[in-house]
Amino acid sequence: MRRARQSRGEAQSQGGATRPPPGGRFRPLDDGSLRSIIEAAFDILARIGVAADAPEMRKLAIAGGAVERPDGRLTFPRALVEDMIAKSRKRVELPGFDPQRGIEVGGGHVHIGTGGAAVQVLDADTGNFRDSTLADLYGLMRIVDACDSIHYALRPVVARDMADPLTLDLNTAFAAMKATSKPIGTSFFEPAHVAPVVEMLDAALGPTPFAAQPFCFASVCHVVPPLTLATEACGVMRECVRLGMPLQICSAGQAGATSPASLAGALAQGLAESLAGLVLVNMMQPGFPCILAFMPFISDLRTGAMTGGSGEAAVASAAAAQLLLHLGLPSTVSAGITDAKVADAQAGYEKGYTVALSAQAGADMINLSVGMLGSIMAASKEALVIDNDMCGAILRSVRGVEAFEGAIDLDLIEEVVTGPGHYLGTGQTLKLMTTEYLYPRLGDRQSISNWLTSGAKTVWDRARTRVAEIEASPAPDHLPADIEAAIRARLPIKLEV
Repeated sequence: MRRARQSRGEAQSQGGATRPPPGGRFRPLDDGSLRSIIEAAFDILARIGVAADAPEMRKLAIAGGAVERPDGRLTFPRALVEDMIAKSRKRVELPGFDPQRGIEVGGGHVHIGTGGAAVQVLDADTGNFRDSTLADLYGLMRIVDACDSIHYALRPVVARDMADPLTLDLNTAFAAMKATSKPIGTSFFEPAHVAPVVEMLDAALGPTPFAAQPFCFASVCHVVPPLTLATEACGVMRECVRLGMPLQICSAGQAGATSPASLAGALAQGLAESLAGLVLVNMMQPGFPCILAFMPFISDLRTGAMTGGSGEAAVASAAAAQLLLHLGLPSTVSAGITDAKVADAQAGYEKGYTVALSAQAGADMINLSVGMLGSIMAASKEALVIDNDMCGAILRSVRGVEAFEGAIDLDLIEEVVTGPGHYLGTGQTLKLMTTEYLYPRLGDRQSISNWLTSGAKTVWDRARTRVAEIEASPAPDHLPADIEAAIRARLPIKLEV
């Protein structure tokens, strides 16, 4: 008798939200290197510590057990850091505006997302780069809403047509919220802007308080490498804790510039900076939802410029994911930051191996992974849908080979080899077509002759068509019209859609 049980892929495909597969099979650091980097991070915090100008942060840290050096730097004894790691949240729920589209961050389950603060977009109609606008931000987020391999939407571009900082912060959060019902992320110019944005998000949910469904997280660069707390950002961090907005706190040293040139040294400093932020958050409120965005950027040492598409960037981000997974902490890394200016072969190979290595290493969230060009200086809708195809294949590779019950069916094999000689049309083949296999939306698998006959369209051509299809479809309508109208009447919302 043939036994047929659903594979994990089948179970994920039926009803409700799916849970991405766990990574962690790729381990760029051997056990000795892993231990030495973690030990060095603890030593950095205990011996060198961080510079901190903000009086409130200093007071909080010292009251919580930090030690002030004669030169004013704050150091953190190892026992204190370990205690705060033990108290920290190991799984962070990020609900969407639609709760069914939420994600759980932690444990190495890989999620793909946008991110960055690009200041330009590549205009597909003209082929030129131009300043990014609020409309571009909304348009990119709307594309994310329709991409099944992108799980969350952190602001990828800055709306450069918004001059006033508060108006910019309000409109950034509003545009993201209106464009997608997936979890969103935003950032803030200053601490005073957190409260009005949270009030807007709270109003948008109607009877459900934002604190009960915090569908927006704050991306906060709490540290300026090397090892200096960012005063304004730490104030934002404190306001987010007070108001219940989940945090993604970021260390983004650049090896050879703001962190050591050796990858091991850059990882040790970056891990120390990440843990310093985690300590402060848990001093504010033990167990507050906080994800460590550990982003070891790389310099091209010939010029000093950042390179996001290098092999060094790929392995450093994967190592960052491995370190945080080993410590049991929710992680974000950066990948997909191609140095290419258009969606060409260079963009493809740089995005492919950087995102794949981080995913295989078990990064819980991969920021900047889709839609970015030119070392995160620009974004593109067309690149976004191309990258969605790529990320689907990468997530399938993370799933691996599943020897589920019934996968190896000797009865079937005997029937085929003594019968038709092929498995096309068998019950197992038909059943597994949509669960064991993933099919690209944009990638072309035709024969050369059929491809030529059908117009010889490139992936860029097909991406432009896909973007047009999304933009021609009904816009997301999860934000009720009456609530939107009330928000617009009360706040300076500039988005016109």
